[in-house]
Amino acid sequence: MWKTVLALLVTIIVVPVLAFTMDEPLTGSQHGILIKLLVVYLAATLLCFLVSSIAGNYSQVDKLWSLMPIAYVWMVAVETGFEARLVLMALLVTIWGLRLTFNFFRKGGYSWKFWTGVEDYRWAVLMEKPELKAKWRWMVFNLFFISLYQMGLILLISLPAVRSVDGLSLGWADYLIAALLLFVIVVETIADQQQWNYQKAKQKALSAGGELEEKHKKGFVHTGLWSLSRHPNFAAEQAVWIVFYFFSVAATGNWLNWSVMGAILLVLLFWGSSSFTESISAEKYPDYADYQKRVPRFLPFKL
Repeated sequence: MWKTVLALLVTIIVVPVLAFTMDEPLTGSQHGILIKLLVVYLAATLLCFLVSSIAGNYSQVDKLWSLMPIAYVWMVAVETGFEARLVLMALLVTIWGLRLTFNFFRKGGYSWKFWTGVEDYRWAVLMEKPELKAKWRWMVFNLFFISLYQMGLILLISLPAVRSVDGLSLGWADYLIAALLLFVIVVETIADQQQWNYQKAKQKALSAGGELEEKHKKGFVHTGLWSLSRHPNFAAEQAVWIVFYFFSVAATGNWLNWSVMGAILLVLLFWGSSSFTESISAEKYPDYADYQKRVPRFLPFKL
């Protein structure tokens, strides 16, 4: 466990350093904007750490996951005097964020008591791990991984907006990227809705005490997009930010620039996160191991 956490913490330091050395230095405008974003990041990180520690609810970052990128990208758009590309990027991130916020809201993630709400079940499982059971160890984990790392990742996936500042004129490539991004958001919406429908139907049948339909006896969603990928929503979420990165490519004309680090780290996080999620599912559902053998993890085909 600690090796995994340490590896992730190292990547969020090493990857940005390598990325910045591979590309052109920050311009004066980009540097000034990045400093302002870093201030917001540190404030949000401290808030999440303090609230989660006091309330004992460690899904504070989850509540901000869909909101902070909206704030970051609009901040960049405002700082540039609403450059056309930045406005387009901000609008698309807003669409993504509002949809994801609604999905988290209907699961009970938000409450008028902002420090409460449904907590990600995986945190409770992690807290029982021998490596994290001691209170001081969990506090360290909460500070460095849950708060600093995850909030840092949210900032990093938003950085293509900063790299796009003072870029080339808006062109056909931007519209193509925008269309692709909207398509991926639609896919993610369908995947989340299919999962929601499945779980609600299963819970309704269990509450009624009746016989479960065959598909609900498995216990986990495995139809629709979920018959093609074990995590179609996770796959789409990664694709959103990979596609978002290409706005910086259109703005600079460079296929590889330092803002790619957010997408890279996001893929690494989702790989580790999905592995942990599946380890829990495999223990809970007898048919999950067979599902893992038949259906690819993210992409709808096996490499």
